[in-house]
Amino acid sequence: MKDLKFEQKRSLSRHEAADRLTALAEALRQGGEAEVDLHPGTLSLRVPDNLRFEVEVEIGGGEIELEIEFTWSTTPPEPAPPRPESVTDQPPRRKPAPTAPDGGGTDTSQGRSTKRPPRKAP
Repeated sequence: MKDLKFEQKRSLSRHEAADRLTALAEALRQGGEAEVDLHPGTLSLRVPDNLRFEVEVEIGGGEIELEIEFTWSTTPPEPAPPRPESVTDQPPRRKPAPTAPDGGGTDTSQGRSTKRPPRKAP
């Protein structure tokens, strides 16, 4: 069941049809609230930035029918789920300073490695 349906059928000259399409195009280009003059009234619609578009042409029975349809949702889009942190989002890891095999052979307190002299026996 539709919440609202409006339909209008009438004969127009080619120039009047072009004027209607131009007015609709300008309303779409401006965004936000689109106003379409329907003679004898105006239809106002809130139009989002992204629409679905469909065009249909039917030829038969001595007539050509051209339908142009724009569709959009009336409910606001759901926010995108948070994306997991990737490896590139994390700060680079620093390698630990190398240590001597006996556990105490380097001094890195000044940001550079220096070897300690071996201890002399008493």
